Amino acid sequence: MRGLRSLLVLLVIALPLGWYAYRDSTKPADSGEPKRDKVFSVEADKIQEISLKSESGERTRLQKSGTEWKIVAPAGAPPDSNEISSVASGIASLEMQSVVDENPPDLKDYGLAQPRIEVAFKADGKEQTLLIGQKTPPGTDLYAKRAGETKVFLIPGHLESAFNKTTFDLRDKAVVKIDRDKLDALEFTAGDKTSRFAKPAGEWQIAAPVQARADFSAIEGIVTRLTGLQMKSVVDAPEADGKKYALDKPAATIKFGSGSSQATLVVGGPAGEGTVYARDMSRPAIVTIESSVLDELKKDPSEYRQKDLFDARGFNATRLEIVRAGQTFAFEKTKVKNKEGQDEEKWRQLTPQARELDQPAFDTLLSALTGIRATGFVDAAAAKGLSTPELSATIKFDEGKKEEKVVLAKSGTDGFASRTGEPGAAKVDASAIDAVTKALQELK
Repeated sequence: MRGLRSLLVLLVIALPLGWYAYRDSTKPADSGEPKRDKVFSVEADKIQEISLKSESGERTRLQKSGTEWKIVAPAGAPPDSNEISSVASGIASLEMQSVVDENPPDLKDYGLAQPRIEVAFKADGKEQTLLIGQKTPPGTDLYAKRAGETKVFLIPGHLESAFNKTTFDLRDKAVVKIDRDKLDALEFTAGDKTSRFAKPAGEWQIAAPVQARADFSAIEGIVTRLTGLQMKSVVDAPEADGKKYALDKPAATIKFGSGSSQATLVVGGPAGEGTVYARDMSRPAIVTIESSVLDELKKDPSEYRQKDLFDARGFNATRLEIVRAGQTFAFEKTKVKNKEGQDEEKWRQLTPQARELDQPAFDTLLSALTGIRATGFVDAAAAKGLSTPELSATIKFDEGKKEEKVVLAKSGTDGFASRTGEPGAAKVDASAIDAVTKALQELK
């Protein structure tokens, strides 16, 4: 009986302690960060209008229609929705770092008698305004207050760049509006060089000055650069004759094709500070862009050509035929059963005699051949030795659906290659041709 009473006493003591322990475990952990008050009780998506006055005194008024923002004053500038949305998000998330003075005797001390920056907005029919003054002496925070109130508080200094926006900052800065995914033709002329590219079957090809395979990364690079061009400024009041901008005799002309539609951008003379004038011919505005784009447009067209002589690789090649010194060597990939009874791919020689091959030795031959790259391109007349070549190689790949043939020749220390279906000839390292002939001989 005494033991039962003791157990009851322990339970009476333990239950409250357990409750307090449970309650404390469910409390949110104290982060140690002081709780800060929001400047405005508003959600970003509820904001319908924003009016900004930048430090320069320029005013911009923005308005949301549905989910899309537009610049209503000054009119005519297309908006950058991401920039405007970041302003709305900044307003909604803005917190007071601390209160400086509930009722300051003189707002001049904080630069708020004539605020540098003003951020006004409307949400749910209510208008509110944030006034921003000077930076604190350390420069880490900004003095601010709400319009109609006396209390001065601090907001983080990095928010100056978020709210100190001009109309240009808030506008869409794309020089030309191009849907990159639908782009299927690109042409640009700079100086006496014209490069034209087409995308007939989902892959870029060079259409001019020669018809040839294109270097995917090089084409993608220039396409990305040109479709992503951003204006650095807009010429406010362009001169009527336009001679100042040299757009009548442009340094470069770029044409973008997308189906039946086309956009043209002309690049003119220098505008100072590393920029040049430019104009989308479908719009009257003259803008400036980085002058470095001209250097890319002036590249020799051959830099956009595919440097690999073969598209085939060891993993997708199915047949190889090499003709050297009047003798033909034919090889084919076949499927055989290994010791475990599993399918395995092996290369076999078919001619001049059928035989099994040392697979690593053949891999060396195929790798040496498909690894040859052009170091440059020349006219066929400038290529020597192609009439009496060192060897020719024909490869079938992609399950035999594709075939490519390349003729390799040497002239002293120079190497040349001619690919069927492509103009001119490629310059190659003679040592690369030697590596192929050596691998073929060692295969014997």
